[in-house]
Amino acid sequence: MPKELPLFPLRGAILLPRASLTLNVFEPRYLALVDHALAGQRLVGVVQPAPEAGNTESPAGKNFPLRQVGCAGRISSFTESEDGHVVLTLAGVARFAILHDVAGDAPFRMGEVNFVPYAKDFVAGYGEDDVDRPRLIATLRSYLVANNLQADWDRINSASTERLVNTLSILSPYGPEEKQALLEAPDLRSRAEALVALAEMELAARDDGSGTSLQ
Repeated sequence: MPKELPLFPLRGAILLPRASLTLNVFEPRYLALVDHALAGQRLVGVVQPAPEAGNTESPAGKNFPLRQVGCAGRISSFTESEDGHVVLTLAGVARFAILHDVAGDAPFRMGEVNFVPYAKDFVAGYGEDDVDRPRLIATLRSYLVANNLQADWDRINSASTERLVNTLSILSPYGPEEKQALLEAPDLRSRAEALVALAEMELAARDDGSGTSLQ
């Protein structure tokens, strides 16, 4: 893995190993980032802006603070529309810690990153046996019913536990803090337990009529 990555800061978005994230890219600075990635190893670092950067989805400039942990994704497919927008699919590879920014003239940010703390991310399926999959599935079913949502249960049941946990984390409707906690969970079991806890808290809040939402 490279020591430097182009960084795509996006509030409320996370990526995890062996799961995918689709992005609609239209800002010139990030279109330049896509071109840069495609010309090299096709790797992009997805990271959230830090809370003190404000509420903007992707703040302007290159100096706003970032979260310290992100995830590298490899561009697996992309399509360009007539208006110049690019729809990009990233396949998650591994998480990284940001060491510092790398100065340069590009309109997007480059960061020096360290993958060593997350070396186990490179091992497909690591920690799957420790996950309580039946409880996760049961909680997912209850959550979908409560929200009148449908799901492709054939795909869910056939998905590996790792892919299921990581995909649900990416797609979960929670806020930036919860998403970052899911990203930084030390292992797959911890991430699955956090997903279950968040869903159970929301279901319990609805049951007691408080109307509390974690979104």
